[in-house]
Amino acid sequence: MAYKHFEAIEKHAPLLGVCIAIMVSLGGLAEILPLFIQAHQVKPPANVKPYDPLRLAGRDVYVQNGCYLCHSQMIRSLRFETQRYGHFSVAEESVYDRPFQWGSKRTGPDLARVGGKYSDKWQLMHLINPRSVVPQSNMPNYPWLAKNAIDGADIQARMRVLRKLGDPYTDADIAAAPEAVKGKTEMDALIAYLQGLGIANEPRQLADKPSVDGSVQ
Repeated sequence: MAYKHFEAIEKHAPLLGVCIAIMVSLGGLAEILPLFIQAHQVKPPANVKPYDPLRLAGRDVYVQNGCYLCHSQMIRSLRFETQRYGHFSVAEESVYDRPFQWGSKRTGPDLARVGGKYSDKWQLMHLINPRSVVPQSNMPNYPWLAKNAIDGADIQARMRVLRKLGDPYTDADIAAAPEAVKGKTEMDALIAYLQGLGIANEPRQLADKPSVDGSVQ
């Protein structure tokens, strides 16, 4: 009897297609659901805070200009990576990133721990004309960022949306956003974002922190 059922399915292409689609869907769910559930169980450690208004604006500038296409923010747990860039990346440190900026392509160096590695002036010169500080760089110039002002009301709207997604912004945090970005440009915001990478959110579960190579590519 069972053979006849299988034979009927094999002889009817539409029915066979439906059965294949069902089985593929079930297999896909069996692989995806555990990862999905695990991702939603990631909780921010005490040292990881949501972005302040200026850094939030800078992160959006970073994404809008496609910086993630050439720079990753993911340090793999390989010795030659941790020796150069610092502690390997963990999910908890990116819990407030939507979308996360781990990436996989490195036309330029990884930026996960770049905060504080260079001065604000160096970052400014590098963004205006990268070759003024790194002669071999093929990074584009971004001088116009110094002319674009930050809209405080827009940052407030973004913070409200992020609060709905789970970021713990208070009413006071949102109300103070316009003043925090008043008179600031997209250049100021992007520099603030870069200078904060790896500063307050670096994993602390290991006592021994690998040394960071100060070389520039």
